[in-house]
Amino acid sequence: MSLPASAYDAFSATAARRPDLPFLIAPASAALPYAPEGFRISYGEAVAEIAPLADAYAAQGYGRGSRVALLLENRPVFFFHWLALNRIGASIVPINGDMRPEELAHQMSIARPDLVVALPEHAALIDGGVPADVPRSAPGQPIPPARARRAPAETRSHDDESALLFTSGSTGKPKGCSLSNLYFANVADWYTSMGGEAAMERDREIALTPLPFFHMNALGCNGVGMMTIGGAIVPLDRFSARRWWDAVADSGATVVHNLGVIPAILLQLPVSEAEKRHKARFNFSPGVDAQHKIDFEARFKLPIVEAWAMTETGGTGVTDTAGRDYPAGERCIGAAREGMEYRIVDDEGRDVPVGNPGELLVRAAGPDPRWGFFSGYLGDPEATEAAWEGRYFHTGDVVRVDERGLFYFVDRKKSIIRRSGENISALEVEAALKADPTVQAVAATPVPDPVRGEEVFAFVTLQGGGGDEAAAMALVERAAERLSYHKLPGYVAFVEAMPLSSTQKLLRGQLKTDAQAAVEAGRAIDLRDRKAGFRRAG
Repeated sequence: MSLPASAYDAFSATAARRPDLPFLIAPASAALPYAPEGFRISYGEAVAEIAPLADAYAAQGYGRGSRVALLLENRPVFFFHWLALNRIGASIVPINGDMRPEELAHQMSIARPDLVVALPEHAALIDGGVPADVPRSAPGQPIPPARARRAPAETRSHDDESALLFTSGSTGKPKGCSLSNLYFANVADWYTSMGGEAAMERDREIALTPLPFFHMNALGCNGVGMMTIGGAIVPLDRFSARRWWDAVADSGATVVHNLGVIPAILLQLPVSEAEKRHKARFNFSPGVDAQHKIDFEARFKLPIVEAWAMTETGGTGVTDTAGRDYPAGERCIGAAREGMEYRIVDDEGRDVPVGNPGELLVRAAGPDPRWGFFSGYLGDPEATEAAWEGRYFHTGDVVRVDERGLFYFVDRKKSIIRRSGENISALEVEAALKADPTVQAVAATPVPDPVRGEEVFAFVTLQGGGGDEAAAMALVERAAERLSYHKLPGYVAFVEAMPLSSTQKLLRGQLKTDAQAAVEAGRAIDLRDRKAGFRRAG
């Protein structure tokens, strides 16, 4: 199947063929604060919103090469602006509204957007994180003139940048991944052609997601995937356990998206009639705990499809479990997609025997190893080339593969904490805590969490030593001015010194072991329930 030139081309082809099909759906039971009665918007109705927006952007000088930051959450207006900009060849930078101004300022220093379009309720974040010389607008307001006029694209190109999404920042601060139109068309093609229990039908699917559209999962799979096959998107603003099954059933969802933490939470709910009346055929849930998968499928009669991908690898360097049999209780992430080549190597870069763990390296088969991958880290060509050392992309994830070609996730080589499906950089957490004047040294590491998969654990050495629960809470409260709430430590342990190597580097492996032991022995200060109080605060 030929790939559409862009997200807009995928959308417009479906809109021209079947304008009556639903494009965006939200049932009243989702209780969206901005749309309490829900909504149902057809492809034809969306065209009527997108076309004048595209014309307005073009008239003000935006076009191929423009980059516009959008803070519009998961609302229909996000899709209208996204597709209007894609139509004229411009790129978007979706913004996470839960960021702190300091985090946003870092992203804006890389993206250098020509314009920011944001919901009025996020004005404080925009004022604090966006340079004063960048024009701003809001839904329904006039679009200001572009500072540098560019011609709108007459036709879309696979090579054009479609979006700039940010990594978790595993080796420092988050990097901006430049993602092309080809990237998203390829992600959509993988997602809609997985087969097995995840087989999809044209003009029939309704994909529900509570995941944000500043992630490639929602933007590429739900977004471009549904447009490509004439499906509908149910873009919830965030996950609500109490309303979940009603929203799934009332939307008519055939596909449900979430991440590993959501099945864990749903399993804790009492049995209800709502959970039995949905029409979903499968649950796309990368990162689910192996035992939770068994329990979830047994209770809800809804198969979970596991997958592995990174923002950088798109839909080429990817695996999934659709149509695959594997031992229950194993953390299987599936088989490689056709067209993906890989190596599994040790720390010296040597291939390991089948069944042994090692770092996963991936590339596209054929003459261009980077086909379908990200176009590079914006403004950081050195990091881009380092990631592609030896003509393979170095994922930093440790896996093993069996004789049948099935991959099993083992651990992360990078300094990453995966909490509730969000990748959190330990280095970013450490940098924020080290900025506190009371802190002498700090080390962040993941610890297992029965609900969230992993939680942030911080070892802290205070100036002058000591430390108690009040000091831990005060430290986290001050850190909340610089970090999103989910990145804040869920556990704090005050120590006299950090475990260091002979070269004075943190012994990350020992940190993980020590953190888990501290939690199990009750020697860590548990702040998990209290950190949620910092959501959107500050």
